[in-house]
Amino acid sequence: MQFEISAEEKHKAKVPHEILLVNLIGNHILWFVASLGIAKSYWQPLALVPIISVSILAYIFWRGSRSKQMDSWYVQAHWEICMARSRLFSYMLGFLLVVSLLGWIGYSYLGMMDIAVKAIIGGVGMLPVMVTVLVLIVMESDALHQANNGTISDSYAKRSPPPDELVVIED
Repeated sequence: MQFEISAEEKHKAKVPHEILLVNLIGNHILWFVASLGIAKSYWQPLALVPIISVSILAYIFWRGSRSKQMDSWYVQAHWEICMARSRLFSYMLGFLLVVSLLGWIGYSYLGMMDIAVKAIIGGVGMLPVMVTVLVLIVMESDALHQANNGTISDSYAKRSPPPDELVVIED
C-alpha cells in the first residue's frame, strides 16, 4: 500500500533501515574484511566487529521499542520491520556463537584437529551468517526504497491497520 506521507516522515522512516545497513555493509562486510587482513598482527580491529554489531542491534531494539510512544504509524511500522529483521540477524549471530563455542570445546577437550574445527565453524557457522547478511542487505535496501516512496507491505497493513486519517494513494 502506498500512502501520502510527508518528506519529514519519509526521512524518519528511512532511519532504521539505514542504521541496519550500516551494520550489515559497513561493519560486517567492509570492516570485517579489512580487519581480517591485519588480524595476525593486530586482533583488536577484528574484535570491534561484534562489539559494534551488538551496540547497533541494541540501539535498534531500544529505539524501536520507543517508537510506539513517539512516532507516527508509518515511522513505527518501519521500525518494527527493521526490528524483526534485526531479531533474525541476532539469532544468526547467536547460532554462530554456539557453533564457535562447540568448535572450541571440540578442539580443547575432544582432541579435534585445528583444520576440522575451522571447517565446521566456517561451513556450519559462518556460511549461514554470510548468506543471511546478503539476504538482509537486499531486503533492507528494498525497505529503504519503500520508506522513501511512502509504501508499506500489504501484510503489515493487514496486521497493523493504518489510521483512518492517512490518505491511501494506491492499494
